[in-house]
Amino acid sequence: MINKYEFSKGTLAIVPNDGNTSLVLEDNDKYIISVKPFQIMEDSCRYFGSSYEGRKEGSKSILGAEYKVPIVVEDSSNLIAFPTTSPYADDCIWISLKRVYNIYKVDNYNTKIIFDNQEEIIIPCSFRSIENQMSRASRLDLVLNNRKNS
Repeated sequence: MINKYEFSKGTLAIVPNDGNTSLVLEDNDKYIISVKPFQIMEDSCRYFGSSYEGRKEGSKSILGAEYKVPIVVEDSSNLIAFPTTSPYADDCIWISLKRVYNIYKVDNYNTKIIFDNQEEIIIPCSFRSIENQMSRASRLDLVLNNRKNS
């Protein structure tokens, strides 16, 4: 079991594993990390020179949204992750926006996410909710890209 992990371009998703650990899905690997998903996100933001709260406030300011805002984990590559529920909830899954290839409705309560490497997971979240979260994260990405290029 690994004690520390930073969100990276290879990260697909960070999934709660049990009460105190996380399952990290990467391109060709899976890791059990000895902290909760929120702690990984907080540590990742700090690793890249900010805080989770700072990243969250920046996203809220850009999007005008209050809840479940996506965050820019790392600036130079616009590495953006979005939560499936309240980021502080024990069942929150973090998804890497740029790694999502497609999403499908499984039923009213579950959505299948297919990543760009053909890995897939079914998450306990409605299709509409995931679609909304992806839309927010994509809008954040677009605004930041436009600002960088203007």
